Amino acid sequence: MDRLVVTGGQRLEGCVTAAGAKNAVLPVLAATLLGAGECVISNLPQVRDVATMLTLLGLLGVSVKRETGRVIVDATTVRSVEAPYDLVKVMRASILVLGPLLARFGEALVSLPGGCAIGQRPVDLHVDGLRKLGATVSLQHGRIRAHAARLEGQRIVFRVPTVTGTENVLMAACLANGTTVLDNAACEPEITDLADFLMKRGARIHGAGSRRVVIEGVPSLRGAEHEAIPDRVETGTYLFAGAMTGGRVEVNRCRPGHMNAVLSTLRNCGVEVSEAACSITVKAPRRLRALDIHTLPYPGFPTDLQAPVMALLCLADGTSVITESVFEGRFLHIPELWRMGAAITVDGHRAIVKGSDRISGAPVMASDLRAGAGLVLAGLGASGDTRISRIYHVERGYEHIEEKLRSLGAVIRREHVPS
Repeated sequence: MDRLVVTGGQRLEGCVTAAGAKNAVLPVLAATLLGAGECVISNLPQVRDVATMLTLLGLLGVSVKRETGRVIVDATTVRSVEAPYDLVKVMRASILVLGPLLARFGEALVSLPGGCAIGQRPVDLHVDGLRKLGATVSLQHGRIRAHAARLEGQRIVFRVPTVTGTENVLMAACLANGTTVLDNAACEPEITDLADFLMKRGARIHGAGSRRVVIEGVPSLRGAEHEAIPDRVETGTYLFAGAMTGGRVEVNRCRPGHMNAVLSTLRNCGVEVSEAACSITVKAPRRLRALDIHTLPYPGFPTDLQAPVMALLCLADGTSVITESVFEGRFLHIPELWRMGAAITVDGHRAIVKGSDRISGAPVMASDLRAGAGLVLAGLGASGDTRISRIYHVERGYEHIEEKLRSLGAVIRREHVPS
């Protein structure tokens, strides 16, 4: 068990490079199951969730060749259609193999997923969509069992936008007979990236990135090469880190067009933000302004950056209100921030943050991926040492976070704690 030790009070300055987006790479890797042929996926982030997905593909019988920054996947031969509990329990995104396996092989057996402890994220939207395509789906002994001789295109209306639900049904519909229309689909850039990959393989998809996606089914898909989009959540995390320390930080190889809500938030806090074609630079004053934030599906402010921005607002001038409207259990980092002296009151889905010019380092524990990132940022702005345990959560989605922060001037180190 390792932990991170952050010594706060350092002004961050310099440049870091955004890694590939974990949340884009995971569905793309799952989509390799849809057909035979070699798929080369580049801009691959070195994070635990990607390693878990590659291990899962290997267990299914897929050929996986890992190289620096990319992976070569060939699903011509698949020996199994079962995703076992031991892997699925550590990563919710494992549910993404359900649609591709069902569409290509007519059956799939996937254990109910685990992942971050941020409230209920039911898979009923996935199941309902596949049933509407003609699949028989049941829950047996903690596993989802799906069967269909051939999926048939249909109009599917999601009762709420769902990112992984949209991705799962989108992938399955690529091999369905006829045309599928997804209404009230999620609009995240990661879905557009998945559609781009599928179209390179021969899929016929229109409207990805909008509320209505139309998929014309095809008999089969071929191999393709694809470069994953940059990680907008990692980009935002480093921009917030620079802003809350009064620093000047540039993130390159990113997509400013994916960051509009985040950049607007930074500007409203008093941060000077400069955009170029593939980079964003923030220059912050000594003290930031408080503001109110409401998390929303894309293109709104992302729930995955709620914990990092809360850390920033703990040091802002004034009182901020953060309303979490996406996940009901995403305030688990607040008790840890209390340990650091943060003045935060919780009222249902709202957190009222009274800014201060000082919080102090303390032993804290990451409850999930994004909460852990928020605690790292809080440590950067605190006085003294902050020891963050359970950092395996952070490693699920951030590539070399301590090295990147050290390159910006942060004082951060890793400690091994005997179990």
